[in-house]
Amino acid sequence: MQTNNVKQEMAARLDQVRTSIAQAAADCGRAADEITLIGVSKFFPAEHARSAYELGLEDLGENRVQELVEKIDQLHADGIDPKWHLIGTLQKNKVKYIIGKTHLIHSVDSTELLQEISKRSVAQNLVTQVLLQVNVSGEHSKHGFGPMEIKRIIEDLSKLPGTTLRGLMTMAPITSDPEETRPVFRDTSNLAQELQALIPNERFDILSMGMSQDYRQAIAYGATHIRIGTAIFGPRV
Repeated sequence: MQTNNVKQEMAARLDQVRTSIAQAAADCGRAADEITLIGVSKFFPAEHARSAYELGLEDLGENRVQELVEKIDQLHADGIDPKWHLIGTLQKNKVKYIIGKTHLIHSVDSTELLQEISKRSVAQNLVTQVLLQVNVSGEHSKHGFGPMEIKRIIEDLSKLPGTTLRGLMTMAPITSDPEETRPVFRDTSNLAQELQALIPNERFDILSMGMSQDYRQAIAYGATHIRIGTAIFGPRV
């Protein structure tokens, strides 16, 4: 069981993050309420996710499908139903486990994966909101569509039934200097604007970018959703 002290420490960290978000937003002429804070409790037990929700964090995210489904079930059993986000790599054979359970899937990194989400969603008479993961830096270690590829196929992707493309997700390189992430966030923001022009009838308005180490830089380039783990839940052991 989680101690009151652990929850108090989480509350203090969450307050610090919210204050920092508000300052980062103000610094670039934005309002803090334009930014959705997603608490990522990966590797922490469900009690931590529950505490975050009780502290007012309505959006929670997980990297792994199994951990996501387990926490959804555990919290739902207690009458707690946050907006759940899958932010990690999704394999085609795991799609069936999460259809109808997520508020938003951030990590659609291939046409084949989106087609599987479409098929499973249609079968359940659902519409699944997704983000397309892009790799604007061309890093071999990163998943996602390249800029030229996604511009070429975006119209076709937007027509798949059972899905709604809501925007882009990206991950910047892990670096000791978060200022080095700015080109990735800038290029992703510019790409999103180009794609919106290609699918003008779609509500393509989400930019999921920025984590504990670089969310301030992401906010400066228009991030609407930031994915924060350590800065809220503490270091993972």
